[in-house]
Amino acid sequence: MFGEHHDIPKEFPEYKDVIKRLCEEDSDFQLMYVEYHGLDDEILKIEQNIEATSDTYAEELKKKRALLKDRIYNRLVEEGAPA
Repeated sequence: MFGEHHDIPKEFPEYKDVIKRLCEEDSDFQLMYVEYHGLDDEILKIEQNIEATSDTYAEELKKKRALLKDRIYNRLVEEGAPA
């Protein structure tokens, strides 16, 4: 949705336990998780007109966020069944 956070636990609630475990135990996952939420915060500020930017830059951020979300999801699937 436009103008709201896309938190990973909210996006994949069925993987809540896997997300928690990976955030605690896996430094690569932690980096992806932090980067994803940083991009999400920046996109939200742009969508709420808190930060001015070009449409091209905003779209680049959204593409990066989508790619990271895909990588995170693939990692969650690899790690096991949802709770």
